[in-house]
Amino acid sequence: MKTTLLTGASKGIGKELAIQLAQAGHNLGLVARSEAELNDVKAQVEATGARCLTFVGNVADETLANHAVAQMDATFGSIDYLINNAGYGVFGPTESYSAEQWSDLYDTNVKGTFLFCKAVLPVMKAAGKGHIINIASDVAKRVFDGGALYCSSKFAQDAFSAALRKEVRKDGIKVSVVYSGLVDTMFHARPQGDPHHADWLKPQDMADSIMYVMNQPPHVVIDELMIHPLSQDY
Repeated sequence: MKTTLLTGASKGIGKELAIQLAQAGHNLGLVARSEAELNDVKAQVEATGARCLTFVGNVADETLANHAVAQMDATFGSIDYLINNAGYGVFGPTESYSAEQWSDLYDTNVKGTFLFCKAVLPVMKAAGKGHIINIASDVAKRVFDGGALYCSSKFAQDAFSAALRKEVRKDGIKVSVVYSGLVDTMFHARPQGDPHHADWLKPQDMADSIMYVMNQPPHVVIDELMIHPLSQDY
C-alpha cells in the first residue's frame, strides 16, 4: 500500500486528488489551512476505507512540515509520494503589491514547496526511493501583464524543482512538475462552476493527469507535464 502526503488538500485539485488516491488504496496525509474543509475531505477519504491523517496550518511553517513528515513516517512506515499542491495568486500592477503580499505569496508558492521537500528527503533517501510532484502553472514557463508576482513565484518553484531533480536522481528519488493552464477551481475571481469556466480543465482532469505521472513504472520518471484546455491558446 502506497503512502502520499498532499498539501493544498481541502478544495479544488487537492480535494479531487485526495479522493482518487484514497480510492486507489493510498494511505494519506492531508495538509491545508481550513480545518473544517480538511475534515470534510478526511470524511470522504475514510469512507473509501483509506487511512488518513490531517495537518492544519500554513505550508510555510517549518514546524508543520517537519511534524507532518514525522507523523506520516511513524504511522505508515514510509512516504512514497509528496505532492506540493498548495498555492494561490495575486494579480495587478507591480506598484499595487505590498511587501506583505509578496512575502506571503512566496511563502506559500515557493517556501512551502522547499520546506516539505526538505522534510521528506531524509525519509525517501533512507528508503532509496520516492516521488516528489510539484504542482506549478503554465506561467512557470511564460509571463503576462499583471502577473509579475505570481509568475515570478512559479518560475522560482519550477527552478527549485528542476535543480532538485538533478540532485536526487542518484538517490532513486523522482521529481516531477505538473503545469496547468486554466482550471475551474476557486483560485479564480469567478466561483467554481461559473459558466465562463465551461471549457476549462476540471479538477478531475488535473487529478487524472497527476495520477498518470504517479503510476509510471519505477524506472520511468515524467519530468514535466504541461496541461491545457483545448480552448486556451498557450
